[in-house]
Amino acid sequence: MTNQEAMLTMSHVSKTFYPGSPNQVNALQDVNLTVRQGDFITLVGGNGAGKSTLLNAISGNFLPDTGDIIVNGQNVTFLKEDKRAPYISRVFQDPKMGTAPRMTVQENLSLAYRRGQKRTLRFGTSQEEKVFFKEELKKLGLGLENRMGSEIGLLSGGQRQAIALLMATMKRPDILLLDEHTAALDPKTAKLVLELTNQQVIDNNLTSIMITHNLQDAIQYGNRMLVLHHGQIMKDYDSEMKKTLTPEKIFAELQELSIQDILV
Repeated sequence: MTNQEAMLTMSHVSKTFYPGSPNQVNALQDVNLTVRQGDFITLVGGNGAGKSTLLNAISGNFLPDTGDIIVNGQNVTFLKEDKRAPYISRVFQDPKMGTAPRMTVQENLSLAYRRGQKRTLRFGTSQEEKVFFKEELKKLGLGLENRMGSEIGLLSGGQRQAIALLMATMKRPDILLLDEHTAALDPKTAKLVLELTNQQVIDNNLTSIMITHNLQDAIQYGNRMLVLHHGQIMKDYDSEMKKTLTPEKIFAELQELSIQDILV
């Protein structure tokens, strides 16, 4: 694989929290990962496996102790989170995160549309932008194009998460991070948001990494699946290998990793 094909490269990335203390946590251990343009990766692992920590390392929530992180050819290893924002978007588990509840749907979309641009005292939405926002909302199929003047805080969790997804993908980020973004939703709404996610990723050829605890979703969505354990990538399944997997097989694999910890 050439560097031109890689949208994200992590080389020997490690992170230890509270080093030298009784609470020391080896959160990431010599992580090596190459993500191609258009990859949709699902990420699974037990509690404390390092899934959110991996996304935090990519987004710039903290700086790694060792290693390099390259996004679309640019070394972002020492860039803080706000400096990586033009390249990386993230949707969180909590529908309240990622949106401003007291602002309208239109105002939230305007903020997302201007992400990465220089801030000015002028804040408004042009007629052209309003038409664009309405068309994008219509694609969600939730009737939200008729609620552009409503405060985000008045919408349901599923509606807010759908808008958060739209806001995260509107400017086609280099990398889209999905941090258990359907975990707080009821099963029916979660399925709807997952289908919207899949549609956005495919239609826009986005490079995405999605954390999920739903093993069936991990198999069904995406073209790759990573298994994390104690901050290490233990397995990397491509699309052909994923076809042979079942939730039971993945669960047994995670159980085996836990048993090995006890025996060590």
